Amino acid sequence: MSTSIPPQYQPATDDNPDDEPCFTRIPPQDLAAEQSVLGSLLLAGDKSSASHRFFGEILDTGITASEYYRPAHQIIHRTIRDLAAAGESVDPITLTAELTKRGDLARAGGAPYLHACTQAVPTPANGSRYAEIVRAKAYRRAVIESANSILEYAYSNTGDDDDIRALVEQKLTDIIAGTPGVSEAPPTVGDLYLDFVADLEAVQEGKKTGLPYGFIDLDTLTSGMQPGNVTVVAAQSGMGKSTFALNSAVAAAKTGAPVMFSSLEMSETELMQKIAAAEGKIALHHLTHQGGLTQDGWETVMRLGPELFQKLPLRVYRPDGASLGDIASAARACARTGGLGLLVVDYVQLVEVEQSRNASREQAVASVSRGLKNLSVQLDCHVIALSQLNDDGLMRESRAIKNDASVVIKVERPDLEEEGSPRSGEVDLFVEKNRFGPTARVTVAAQLHYSRFVDMAQT
Repeated sequence: MSTSIPPQYQPATDDNPDDEPCFTRIPPQDLAAEQSVLGSLLLAGDKSSASHRFFGEILDTGITASEYYRPAHQIIHRTIRDLAAAGESVDPITLTAELTKRGDLARAGGAPYLHACTQAVPTPANGSRYAEIVRAKAYRRAVIESANSILEYAYSNTGDDDDIRALVEQKLTDIIAGTPGVSEAPPTVGDLYLDFVADLEAVQEGKKTGLPYGFIDLDTLTSGMQPGNVTVVAAQSGMGKSTFALNSAVAAAKTGAPVMFSSLEMSETELMQKIAAAEGKIALHHLTHQGGLTQDGWETVMRLGPELFQKLPLRVYRPDGASLGDIASAARACARTGGLGLLVVDYVQLVEVEQSRNASREQAVASVSRGLKNLSVQLDCHVIALSQLNDDGLMRESRAIKNDASVVIKVERPDLEEEGSPRSGEVDLFVEKNRFGPTARVTVAAQLHYSRFVDMAQT
C-alpha cells in the first residue's frame, strides 16, 4: 500500500539534487497573546499600582524574550526586564524613554505601539495565563525546529547510522527538557544525604524547629510550624479559632518570619484591635466602644506603635472577594517582596474557587484545601487554615481538609458545655493529627477579654 507524501515533505529529486525540503506553514504563534503579556506588564509595572502584584506573577511563569515570535516583542520584553531589574517603575512612558536611549524605539514599533499593547489587554490579572500561551507556542516552534533538523540530516547523505541516532537522541532530549512544566530529574537519596545529616544535626542540637505557635506544649508536641505543611484549626463558631490563629501569627512574626493573615470575616480594623488588646493587655471592649479607652490605655496603644507594629513583619490582607486566586496572588507578592514564612486563611469554607456548575460544595472545599496545600509547597511556607465544625464535631463539607493537613487541631471550651464547670477559662487544643509526633491534648488558658490564649503557666 503506497502512501502519498505531502509536497512540503518531498525529498530532493534526481532532476534537482540541490532541492531541500520546503516547509511553507506559518510557525505556531499568538500575537494577540504576546501583545497582552507586554500590555499586562506595562499596566502592572507601576509599583504604586493596585495591580502591581500581577507583574511578578507574569515573570514567575519563566517567560523569556526569545519565546516571543515577533522580534519587536522580544525587544520590548527584554527592555522591560532590564528596567525592573534596575528597580525602575515600568510603564509606557519610562519604557519609551529607555527604548529611545538604546536606539531601539523604531525597531520596537514606536511609542504608539506600546500604548496599543496596553489597550489590547482584557485584564492584567490574566497576564500569567497569556504568558503560558506564548510559552506553549514557542515550545511548539522549538519542536518543529528540532524536527526539521532531524529531517534535513536524514535526507542528506552525510554521516552514518550512529550519527543519525545521536542527533535524534540529542534533539528529543532537548525537546523534552524544554517542555513547559517539565523539570530536571529529581535528586537521588545519595545527593540528599549530606543535607539530611546537616539538617538532622541542627534538629538534634535544638537549632532548627518550625515557627512557634506561641504555646510551649503545642510547640514541643509538633516541633512548630514546618514549611510546606498545613495546620488545620477546626472549631465550632465562638470557640476562639480566629483568636488562636491570630495569636500564632503574631508569635511567628515576632521571630522575624514574614506572615500574611488573610481574613474573610474580620476587617483590618478588627484585626488591629485584637492584636492591640492581646499585646497591650487592653480589654477588647475598651477599644471598640466610644470613650472606653483610659489615659493608660492610650499610652499603651501609642507605645505599641514603635515597639511592636512598626517592627512586626505581619501583613493583613482583606480581599475584596473571597477567591483562592486572590489570596494566592497576594501570598506570592509577599514571597517576592520579603519572603513568606506563614500564611493564615480565616476560614476555608468562605474561600471560593472556580468550579463547574455541577460541582458540589464538598468538591469546592476540597479544591480550596488542595490549593492551600499546593501553595504551602510552592512558596515553602506554612499555612494555617481555619475550618468550621458542624454540631456533630465534623468539619463542614469535606474530609479532604483533614487529609491535606499535617497537623489538625480541634479547639474546644469545656466551660461552655457545663455550667459552673471547674475548668472555667480553660481551652483544650486537641491535636488529632500530627505527622511530626504523637497526638495529645494541650490545655491553655482563655483570656478572651484580651483576645488571646496563653500557656497555663502564665495565668
